[in-house]
Amino acid sequence: LDTRLVTLSIDHPYSKEPNSPAEVFAKTILESRGNSPRLFRNTLVFLAVDKTRLQDLDEAARRYLAWDSILAEKETINLDPYQVKQAETQKTAADSAVTARIPEAYQWLLVPVQETPQSAVEWQSFRLSGQDALAARASKKLRNDELLLTGFAPSRLQMELDRVPLWRGDSVAINQLVEDFARYLYLPRLKDSSVLLGAIREGLGLLTWEKDSFAYADSFDEAAGRYRGLRGGQQVSIVDSDARGLLVKSDIARKQLDAEKPPPQGAKTDKPETPQKPGETPQVPPAEAQPPKPKRFHGSVELDATRVGRDASRIADEVI
Repeated sequence: LDTRLVTLSIDHPYSKEPNSPAEVFAKTILESRGNSPRLFRNTLVFLAVDKTRLQDLDEAARRYLAWDSILAEKETINLDPYQVKQAETQKTAADSAVTARIPEAYQWLLVPVQETPQSAVEWQSFRLSGQDALAARASKKLRNDELLLTGFAPSRLQMELDRVPLWRGDSVAINQLVEDFARYLYLPRLKDSSVLLGAIREGLGLLTWEKDSFAYADSFDEAAGRYRGLRGGQQVSIVDSDARGLLVKSDIARKQLDAEKPPPQGAKTDKPETPQKPGETPQVPPAEAQPPKPKRFHGSVELDATRVGRDASRIADEVI
């Protein structure tokens, strides 16, 4: 979606008078494309001929056509070689005059602008000057007045996303954003879609993306309520204006990234503590239970029937 310079015909000259033919016709082109409404209105600027200079251009063109007609009928009107040469010289001079007067006559650049989505479309007119080609003069004037951007900072893109806003909820599709900048006059006019894609790539790679730009996601999983392929502060290759990726608000992206961040290895998961009621003595968790120690012992021994008293006394001493 490139910005185009539309050259109006001499049938629609421009003057400072209200509702000049050039402005009226430019409005018609801006609003409609054939029988359909024009969608990409922020891609058009107009070049119009000056009403007072048109007379000089018209005179030079008539002179050229007259000498061209004479040369086309030189045999019919019986021109001798000297007269033919003279006619060719006059035709060349008239051609040079036309070439010189075209850039002198086409000196008005008409640009539609809109401050906010609610304000009316206004038309700004600029008189072109210089020795460059008309398209080069128009481009230079537009760039100097920031009516055509060939470079776009990610911080300014972030500002436009929040100002309008251009978000569709918590995110916006990249291809939708490309279409927005081509359609709406209250957005900056870009040279082409590559300017916007460059700002997106630069913004995604910023280390300060949480404050100054946005995050990127491949898509949104509606069933799970989460963004797939979510990442921020990383370089993402975006070269096609039809890219299906999403730009995501930085705060929303940070919440999901934190929630899905895996715990560090070796970390213990503590059970949630039961809240303590006012006046209640804090409960101390019981110590780990130890196996009980034996308290009874059993044994047997054979006694000599003739020495029972002696052996019993010895056994009792050993047990004690």
